[in-house]
Amino acid sequence: MAESMIEVVEYGGATPPMAAGDSAPPNPMPNQYNSPSLSRKPLLSVQPINNPIKSNTPKTSRTPNFITPLGSPIRRAIKLTRLDPQDAWLPITESRNGNSFYAAFHTLCAGIGIQALVLPVAFTILGWTWGIICLTVAFLWQLYTFWVLTNLHESTENGIRYSRFIQLFSATFGERMGKIFALFPVMYLSGGTCVALIVVGGSTSKLFYQIVCGGHGCVAKPLTTVEWYLVFTSAAVVLSQLPNLNSIAGVSLVGAVTAIGYCTMMWIVSVTEGRLDGVSYDRVKPNNDTEWFFGVLNALGIIAFAFRGHNVTLEIQATMPSSEKKPSRVPMWRGVLAAYLLVSLCLFPLAIGGYWAYGNKIPENGGMLAAIYAFHGRDASQSVLGLISLFVIINALSAFQIYGMPMFDDMESKYTSRMKNPCPWWLRVIFRVMFGYGCFFVAVAIPFLGSLAGLIGGVAVPVTFAYPCLMWIKIKKPEKYSLMWSLNWGLGIGGSLLSILLIAAGVYVVIDTGIEVSFFKPH
Repeated sequence: MAESMIEVVEYGGATPPMAAGDSAPPNPMPNQYNSPSLSRKPLLSVQPINNPIKSNTPKTSRTPNFITPLGSPIRRAIKLTRLDPQDAWLPITESRNGNSFYAAFHTLCAGIGIQALVLPVAFTILGWTWGIICLTVAFLWQLYTFWVLTNLHESTENGIRYSRFIQLFSATFGERMGKIFALFPVMYLSGGTCVALIVVGGSTSKLFYQIVCGGHGCVAKPLTTVEWYLVFTSAAVVLSQLPNLNSIAGVSLVGAVTAIGYCTMMWIVSVTEGRLDGVSYDRVKPNNDTEWFFGVLNALGIIAFAFRGHNVTLEIQATMPSSEKKPSRVPMWRGVLAAYLLVSLCLFPLAIGGYWAYGNKIPENGGMLAAIYAFHGRDASQSVLGLISLFVIINALSAFQIYGMPMFDDMESKYTSRMKNPCPWWLRVIFRVMFGYGCFFVAVAIPFLGSLAGLIGGVAVPVTFAYPCLMWIKIKKPEKYSLMWSLNWGLGIGGSLLSILLIAAGVYVVIDTGIEVSFFKPH
């Protein structure tokens, strides 16, 4: 089907006729935006208009109005092109019937995670005023970069849809720069997040089991932590057999609802139980200026890491149909706005309410989740605590599917590029099983990987705060010293400096506190 897909493309605007010997006009902008395949051949060869060839396509006397380019009342030429079918074989672009609701589900499920539960810890260092200011600035900053990515997804010059973050970065700065600066951060945000989700989901599953069984155990010999990791991974692998990104829209909806659920329940439980006795809101006083400086960087890193999902933004938008009259950026941005309205209603009450309830007593490891079990484990209803744990598990399972999809897409693209055929179902199953249990192996074999999260996460910060702005300048070429030029240069440089500082802070933490290296011994 994909091989036979044909599309009519037009030129717009009147131009003088070509003189003899002139070269053929450049390729027109397709009215249905195309996606560059990983073979870097988004369009098959097109014959010059002044050297027509015989075509089996029947000629028509009129062009349907739904394919007429905007702003092109005068038709100059009609050409037939053919889309590279490889995009129709890959899980991200296999289905293009998404809409703003699907975009909202995916964005919300990917945007809220367990990392948001440690936001009150940042307030213990920054205090009330600077904590709220930094959280607000970070929220608006990353929302702007969402808008930038949404508008860079489809090019109005060549009609190409950049359906993957690495594709857009490589097309902007070159393939070599893409491999150096974008490949590792994007892969870490996908694969590394899946490893973290296994750790969180497996640990919370063990906690949920203990709550349900009343702390005594339902069996004589309960499962170990590694076995709970395996249970969670097996569930995630089974769920990952859904074929493409659009097919997991329902899963993302469930994940979004549960994320909103556990965030809301946590801050409500914390606030209704009241402030702890002797709670203090004084900033943590370091021993020297060096500790203070890196403490502030650590707080900024906590806030920066609370926002995620930019590495899958283009992938989510790629699931939507797009044309010149109805570009995909419109429903995508509508879905992002709806999602981040709900994200703000989760993160701000969580950070402010958590800091109000626990102050400087908030646990550094685990944040709100650890605080609720530590301070309200006996006072709060066990059913509420169990429901919070269940919601965390379901959300982790759902988010695993979104963040794993770029990895599935990359593995299958290797096969389709080499074999020039779609990936058979049995090989797709093998790829996803290998990835799921590969993440499980990393979670078990390198349990101290979380101690390096600040260091490695600093490398991935530009994906959210810097790269989109720099790509906007390179592609859109705003007028020098204009508002958009100044804004994007400022944010791009600021995001890059933030990344460098967070990497430095990560190195300092590793040197200062050390790492307990223990292979195959998860806590």
